[in-house]
Amino acid sequence: MIDIFGLPLDQLTRTLRNDYGKGLFHAEALYREVFKNGGKNIGNAPEFKNSLKFWTELEKALVPVSGKVEETFKEDELVKFITRLTDGLKIESVVIPMTRHNTLCVSSQVGCKMGCKFCQTARMGFKRSLSTSEIVGQVFNARHLLGYDIKNIVFMGMGEPFDNFDAVMTAVEVLNSQKGCDIALRHMTISTCGVVPGIERLSQMNLPNLRLAVSINGPDDATRSALMPVNRRWPLAALKKSLEAYPLSSRGVFLFEYILIKGVNDSMDHAQALARFIHPLSVRLNLIPYNPVTGFDHQSPSDEQMHDFAQTLTDKGVFVIKRWSRGRSVSAGCGQLGKI
Repeated sequence: MIDIFGLPLDQLTRTLRNDYGKGLFHAEALYREVFKNGGKNIGNAPEFKNSLKFWTELEKALVPVSGKVEETFKEDELVKFITRLTDGLKIESVVIPMTRHNTLCVSSQVGCKMGCKFCQTARMGFKRSLSTSEIVGQVFNARHLLGYDIKNIVFMGMGEPFDNFDAVMTAVEVLNSQKGCDIALRHMTISTCGVVPGIERLSQMNLPNLRLAVSINGPDDATRSALMPVNRRWPLAALKKSLEAYPLSSRGVFLFEYILIKGVNDSMDHAQALARFIHPLSVRLNLIPYNPVTGFDHQSPSDEQMHDFAQTLTDKGVFVIKRWSRGRSVSAGCGQLGKI
């Protein structure tokens, strides 16, 4: 069987060569027909129409896209869709409309081990990691089943991407192929809660255009450890050391995500400490108001608190973008995935 959704182009080429005596010519054609054209009429493509016996054998071996989209939820133009996997477990993905394109927020695991205290996915516990095919399948379904023109991919859905490092990075390779999905590395972002070994592994892969986001949420170890247990294993000093050694491109920046929680991490002292932590890293900070999560007794900040916190950072030279909540009504906001 051939699961094209889990195979980089070079591996697909080797498979066709070993099993059918074919090679790159047909591998590129198959990638094109599946990822660019949705796989609806592969046999009519000239590369296969002229090799009917080969296509008849290949068609029987091709594995369909993994998972079935069961439900969709909309808030204005934002869309969350739920996929039931072959073992019955479910994942969530979110199509986020932007000014000139759509961004797809994909999941890398069913549940999560990291236990962040503001995250609905954490309340699920950890079920399992997704395969490369299940990750890529979310992009395929968003494009070809739901019909959205997806230009950006953010690994910010359910799960910690660096806890599923190999499958995620293979998915990046599949999605990046110009013969297939053709999503440039600069249009893909991997977000981590601060798994330092994952940052170090990624730094060795020589992918400077792939964007790295880090969920910070606390400017000191006491605050961050209370919100994010991962900080007890890799505290802020270790995290910063890994970022200082990371090979950013000449114009590259780290994306920092800071969820502002009323009375927890929103004081001006927190803002000052955050600015000190960031310096001298090249950072764009996304400031996000806390989205309500079932079972957590946290509150969102007021708009005034958001503005004051952002201004304090701006005055210290930090580039801040205020991300006002989107998708709350369908539990699609930051930290809300997993209510399934």
